Amino acid sequence: MNGVTAIAEILKREGTKFLACYPAQPLIEACALAGIRPIMCRQERVGMAIADGFSRTTNGKRIGVFCMQGGPGTENAFPGAAQAFSDNVPILLLPGGEGTSRAFIRPGFSAVENYGAVTKWLAQVNQVERIPELLRRAFYNLRTGKGGPVLLEVPRNVWTEELPGELDYTPVKGNRVAPDPADVREVAQVLLRARNLVIHAGQGVLYAEATPELVALAELLQAPVMTTMPGKSGFPENHPLALGASSTATTKPIAHFLPKADVVFGIGSSLTRTNYGKTIPPGKVMVHSTNDPADVNKDYKADYAVIGDAKLVLRALVDEITGRTEGIGRRNGSDTAAEVQAVKKEWLAEWMPQLTSSEVPINPYRIIWDLMHHVDRANTIITHDAGSPRDQIVPFWESVAPRTYMGWGKSTQLGYGLGLIMGAKLAEPQKLCINIMGDAAIGMVGMDIETAARSKIGILTIVFNNGAMAIERRTLVYATEKYGSVYVGGNYRDVARALGAWGERVEQPQEFLPTLQQAIEVTKSGTPALIECITKEGYDFSRYP
Repeated sequence: MNGVTAIAEILKREGTKFLACYPAQPLIEACALAGIRPIMCRQERVGMAIADGFSRTTNGKRIGVFCMQGGPGTENAFPGAAQAFSDNVPILLLPGGEGTSRAFIRPGFSAVENYGAVTKWLAQVNQVERIPELLRRAFYNLRTGKGGPVLLEVPRNVWTEELPGELDYTPVKGNRVAPDPADVREVAQVLLRARNLVIHAGQGVLYAEATPELVALAELLQAPVMTTMPGKSGFPENHPLALGASSTATTKPIAHFLPKADVVFGIGSSLTRTNYGKTIPPGKVMVHSTNDPADVNKDYKADYAVIGDAKLVLRALVDEITGRTEGIGRRNGSDTAAEVQAVKKEWLAEWMPQLTSSEVPINPYRIIWDLMHHVDRANTIITHDAGSPRDQIVPFWESVAPRTYMGWGKSTQLGYGLGLIMGAKLAEPQKLCINIMGDAAIGMVGMDIETAARSKIGILTIVFNNGAMAIERRTLVYATEKYGSVYVGGNYRDVARALGAWGERVEQPQEFLPTLQQAIEVTKSGTPALIECITKEGYDFSRYP
């Protein structure tokens, strides 16, 4: 077999069912012949997001794969790799490249020369004989340690060269790292002695499938749990000890408990300082557990550290603390869960005028509140775009099961959520998959609604159309007043219909739920649906918390 057939066969053996791709590359046809379904996007950035959403939803058990042609395809896909790298998502990138005889000849855009800063590992398949070896290394990197994109560039001549002999390849298993028992004992003692412990959980809990262990530890220590935005849904937010998640917006329970904590236990998180997460106040005893030693002492001084897979670390801590306390755990003399619930109740009461508002144009918080109470959250996957939709959803959407929410944001490319939700739907076709985006985001990637229609990917997109890039108005005052720079617009219902999707426009808040029910039924047939909600532009936050 030739090189491209060998690569397609290896992908098939690795369990690949879908190949996100664009537009002309030998691997697309070879995969189709091998029974791997091509999902042809309208632009590379969305194709990358489709592979990204697939990997996130499967916890990396099935790897999302994206291939693109060399040159402009590789150039256009770069932002998607940057997004996945910032969010530590394992996806396999297979760009074409110039023939090996033209290596290092300018001009030319070589993936291996330019993607080093946004990939976990990368290489060029410089000889057809190396295809099995390099794909073994690629899949091992994808399944071991902290996630991230892995790239193999395939030169033009390697596609067609003959692989000598039989293809020797078996699927690759990854490895998990267990914690040092001495570190576990030391950290267990710190957690038991803490007066006001807060657990800070990241998406490593999700990839390790460690939610049961995280719940067990929280209950054993009676410790409240907050999550990062990517880690949201790693701890059930209807649990009495749940503080919720944090992005640029946060919850009142987090704002209440984090400042008064004496010990913060970061688990499954890089503890990266970012504009899209809650900064931990100074003066805390910091306990950091991650599977990547490079994260320790990066942004926060670690007083104690435990290196290992989040599930293995949490299980070891539960066992150690159970043994030390004869199963009693830490009881700090206060009813922490009752305090969490009291603060949450007070917070929701303060926000209820917005969450149940009848104003016109529609208040976006009303849409989120109604949506959350209408769908089966345990069987719904939701994501959102950057900007206002992110900040409105993260605090108030209550995730009740792992991977029912996809959070992203260290890099915040407008439009990324559309591809993510398509990938989620491909991974979990029986679940309701929802993306909420603003009018600026749909302007970036809206044509790929046609990708969902053509490919029969029954997603639901909700567009908050306020006719403006509202979050930018605060910094573009003069540009807006004189030139109208941030005002954008369109009839997105009609756009969706023109692209083969079902679309409706909602202008009154009471119209939303009946329209939502219609849209959900439509998605069950494989047709994507879009609800355009005409929403208010902004808020007087001096009147609201």
